[in-house]
Amino acid sequence: MKHGRVVLKGNSLPNLYLVGFMGTGKSSMGKRLAARFNLRFIDSDEEIEKSSGMSIKDIFAKFGEEKFREMERDFIENGHPKTGCVVSCGGGLVCRDGMPELVKSKGVSIVLFAEPEVIFKRVSLSKTRPLLNVENPMQRICELLDKRSKYYNRSGICVSSSGNPNDVEERLARIYAGRVKNMLKRGQD
Repeated sequence: MKHGRVVLKGNSLPNLYLVGFMGTGKSSMGKRLAARFNLRFIDSDEEIEKSSGMSIKDIFAKFGEEKFREMERDFIENGHPKTGCVVSCGGGLVCRDGMPELVKSKGVSIVLFAEPEVIFKRVSLSKTRPLLNVENPMQRICELLDKRSKYYNRSGICVSSSGNPNDVEERLARIYAGRVKNMLKRGQD
């Protein structure tokens, strides 16, 4: 990425955090954007699984959701490089007081949204979503979206991921590049 006469390489770019509900495309878009900007792709859930030696489902079963949320906060504070990454954040990562602000303080944060029906279609075949292992997953999606929206709305620029993936990627890339340019301008003032 060029800015004036300065050329930034992937590992010196600010982190990009993709936030939002499960099934909104954080991982798929994150991998595309990481390749596009020559950044490292990191999935917060996968990193927590590696560091704990347990699956998310097992962490929930053995320790409960609250412990998992503490592990997410630790990951954001200390569990990944400070620059050069696209981080796909777990769906509930920003849904605690102080977490939207913490994530935004670490780099560029973009929130992906999709309609409940789109989310249901994308996640309905997965057995690895502990919060959706209920009798009526569509109802649960709507309840969780309603509960989490106030946090998502404070977590960054909101972008719909329901459309054409190429168009979504293009929009996310423009937002990220614009934010990086603004950060550079502020740093030069």
